[in-house]
Amino acid sequence: MSRSRYRFGEDYYPHFMTNTVVAWLPVFSYPAFAEVVLDSWRFLQRERQIEILAYVILENHLHWIAVGPRLARRVGEFKSFTATTIIKTMQRLGYETLLQELQFYKLRHKVDQTHQVWQEGSHPQLIEQEDVMWQKIEYIHNNPLRRGYVDAPEHWRYSSARNYAGQPGLLDVNTDWR
Repeated sequence: MSRSRYRFGEDYYPHFMTNTVVAWLPVFSYPAFAEVVLDSWRFLQRERQIEILAYVILENHLHWIAVGPRLARRVGEFKSFTATTIIKTMQRLGYETLLQELQFYKLRHKVDQTHQVWQEGSHPQLIEQEDVMWQKIEYIHNNPLRRGYVDAPEHWRYSSARNYAGQPGLLDVNTDWR
């Protein structure tokens, strides 16, 4: 029996995904860790033929829409790589409290690791219609606005709202996906 009702659909269809830090810890309040995510997405774009259509990184989770071959596998690689890199960066920079929390909140069945960064799953939702795509993009871009962090979506540094507003963003995204 599967552990989740969320499943990746067909390749080459965009998927809306959410990745959440264990215990909703504010890992991405630190720019160095948000940069790990951005670098990993750049790698997926450059080396794995993954197109990123929209994204937002908040302090404890991220949302993104991506499309490409073997997306489920690529998302797993993304989570594994970012977790390992974030933990190594925390160790190097001396973020002991966060490391202790990532160790404390690690699931018991994860016996092959000392820390856990991500909650299990990515909650992929297949997007097959343009109106659903726009709904998800709006949800992503308005997330920091709903939280009261900014007055306009494009003011959030870690979001593709800037790209969609015709401004340079931190990550190139495909805004012409129609």
